[in-house]
Amino acid sequence: MSLLRVAGSLMGLFFLVFLTGCDTSDPTSAPSSPDRGGLEITASTETTFLTVYKSPTCGCCKEWISHIERAGFTTETRHPANLERFKDQYGIATNLRSCHTAVSPGGYVFEGHIPARYIQQFLDNPPADAIGLSVPGMPVGSPGMEVGDKFIPYQVLLLKHDGSTEVFARVEQQTHQYQEGTL
Repeated sequence: MSLLRVAGSLMGLFFLVFLTGCDTSDPTSAPSSPDRGGLEITASTETTFLTVYKSPTCGCCKEWISHIERAGFTTETRHPANLERFKDQYGIATNLRSCHTAVSPGGYVFEGHIPARYIQQFLDNPPADAIGLSVPGMPVGSPGMEVGDKFIPYQVLLLKHDGSTEVFARVEQQTHQYQEGTL
């Protein structure tokens, strides 16, 4: 193999790693449920850390991450090669999806533009049959989807192991998204 061909291959590999944000994790190894698998999870870790899986180019995801961090969460962002396959493995039905998925250390999933207050409320007392929460689509006015003073009411759905959902919270006004004294 010529030196030029080797150099070209190395540059291609470098470019691929650069484009994927240096994420070498395998999203296919994600558990299909919030089974803790024997992991030692402390209450403070479970309630303050989220790994966010998203497209590297999505701006509203970045805005949602800023919202979560302002509320006291610590985040790590990853860009899986196949985000839809990743969502399949976590059991998020197609009609319940949005542009990003956050996962707690205990394996709970938080799909879409969920206000931080409801994620914290869920993590403080997770229902026994739940895998997480979802705000399907991208409701205008939800965290990360702010467009001036425009707001469309939406629901935060509880995702259950059996694939069913129920309403976890109704967000009727933009101010309902925030805990008192936070923005």
